Amino acid sequence: MKTKSERFVVDLTDSERHLLKDLIRKGGKSVSVLGRARVLLKADQGKTDQENAEFSGVGLSTVFRIRRRFVEEGLESAVFRKNTGKRIYRKLDGKAEATLIATACSEAPEGRSRWTLRLLADRLIALEVVDSVSHECVRETLKKNELKPHLKEQWVIPPEKNAEFVAAMEDVLEVYQRPYDAKRPVVCLDETSKQLVGETRTPIPAKPGTPVWEDYEYKRNGVANLFVLFEPLAGWRHVEVTDRRTKVDFAHVVKKLVDELDPDAEKIVLVMDNLNTHKLGSLYEAFEPQEARRLIEKLEIHYTPKHGSWLNMAETELASLAKQCLNRRIPTKKTLEKQVAAWNRGRNESEATVDWQFKTDDARIKLKKLYPSIQL
Repeated sequence: MKTKSERFVVDLTDSERHLLKDLIRKGGKSVSVLGRARVLLKADQGKTDQENAEFSGVGLSTVFRIRRRFVEEGLESAVFRKNTGKRIYRKLDGKAEATLIATACSEAPEGRSRWTLRLLADRLIALEVVDSVSHECVRETLKKNELKPHLKEQWVIPPEKNAEFVAAMEDVLEVYQRPYDAKRPVVCLDETSKQLVGETRTPIPAKPGTPVWEDYEYKRNGVANLFVLFEPLAGWRHVEVTDRRTKVDFAHVVKKLVDELDPDAEKIVLVMDNLNTHKLGSLYEAFEPQEARRLIEKLEIHYTPKHGSWLNMAETELASLAKQCLNRRIPTKKTLEKQVAAWNRGRNESEATVDWQFKTDDARIKLKKLYPSIQL
């Protein structure tokens, strides 16, 4: 365990040392300001707190506070003690900052799920990169470098140098570049689930100064599935709520798309994820062969690659649906259908759409690592 003298070591730069000596030589400042300047100069020379206190005519605790303030907040705060309303923390030097960044980007210590500011500060001291550092100094350094070790995002990472992936990706990107054709509309399909949750106690409404109070207990009422059909160039979408997400459910959604939602289309260009339920065989499990074949003849299917579901524009609609409508407790399927229908109607009336800008040429540059190397 380090003593107080070892924890806050004063190490002045040449410019800081010159500034303090010049301040004492010229005078014109208060006795307390000049006294603090002398304390820092003596501490920089390696004097003990006892020797420093005797020379400067102040108490031991005063010497320690001046040293600590210098290390944590900087020279100006230690000498002039200006209260600006915002604490100023001494910056880490290049080596210490690099070590902090590398540590923050590494795996958290055993027994911890993530790095905290105090853990990072303690690690820098344990590595003897610095003698002392405050957690606020760590926070300011991380903020400057746009690091947030407390956050984690989940992302589907595509495989590198995979011909199947890039083939499917470029196929979908080519579809998105087609001009609008009412006879051959491009429709994206995706699905998600929503847990149905009821209240066990009536929430207390919001009032000025107080948010809505909702009891943490709730009642589970099962799970509902939502299919989203989205035609981006027309700014049109439809959400179908079902009890399950089986092959038969998928087949009936496709039939509704062909016969009710886009009945005048000669061929519907359908973009969707490559799930086991999203197969043409699902139509034969739900309908007679003649009916299944009739529906298939109306479809031109394009699958997004595995680990490439971000290419499905229906995911954008699902994100909006989740944020604007589903992000709350919904007790029953009937209520869910009513709320989703209102959301769907509002989105269609506003003709909200997606301005897709990512093209094949962009993919070949920005996602170059996904393309296989050609062996000549």
